[in-house]
Amino acid sequence: MRRLLSCLAVALVLTATSVHAEPASRLDDIVKRGSLRVGTTGDYLPFTFLDKATQKFRGFDVDMAEALGKALGVRIEFVQTAWPQLMKDFEADKFDIAMGGITITLDRQKKGPFSSPIMREGKTPIARCADQGKYQTLADIDKPGTRVIINPGGTNERFARANVKSAEIKVYGDNVTIFDEIAKGDADVMITDASETRYQQKLHPGVLCAVHPDKPFDFAEKAYWMQRDQALKDFVDQWLHIATEDGTFTKIYAMWFE
Repeated sequence: MRRLLSCLAVALVLTATSVHAEPASRLDDIVKRGSLRVGTTGDYLPFTFLDKATQKFRGFDVDMAEALGKALGVRIEFVQTAWPQLMKDFEADKFDIAMGGITITLDRQKKGPFSSPIMREGKTPIARCADQGKYQTLADIDKPGTRVIINPGGTNERFARANVKSAEIKVYGDNVTIFDEIAKGDADVMITDASETRYQQKLHPGVLCAVHPDKPFDFAEKAYWMQRDQALKDFVDQWLHIATEDGTFTKIYAMWFE
């Protein structure tokens, strides 16, 4: 009888242990797999750019992804996506984390958590330097005859559709060459993230000018968008905190923004 009771007690302990055992997290799976799948568009300098000749990515968030992979002890597997299909690719679990100038939105937050914000942002115009004074406000921009150019599928298009009613909206599919359309006079202005206007101003000195990038039209923040897994989010947030404190973030930031 005692032996039977002892066996039952052991069985109950084992059952309780199995019931309360923590399931494997996505973070565990990433470490076991040896790779972190990073979704990125490859068309948004200075954050992410795919060199078609070499098929290699470069940019601020590309360097940050490599630093994250090093901290995790895994290799980085970049998965190219596009702004119009970013949400669908995320929902299809094509990558563990999206990096590359991703703006925090509530629609995206519903699907998965964001890391701690890495940058304060906002929409602001960029135009030919000679026309910079003409596009100071949304009212200045939203007039008949003004050609507002947008790339499809992201927050730029959403902002333009919500705020531009009288001006012409031109949809242009190539986010890499879209600013050349303004430079050569085929469009007048684009409203995009302040960080991008600053970078494009550097690429087109004396031709394109960012319009009040320090005072954007709205408020936004950029962060890294992850599949829903608390262990992964905790790790990424702690890595960002350490990277900010030990100078890693500042060093990578300076390479692309200063």
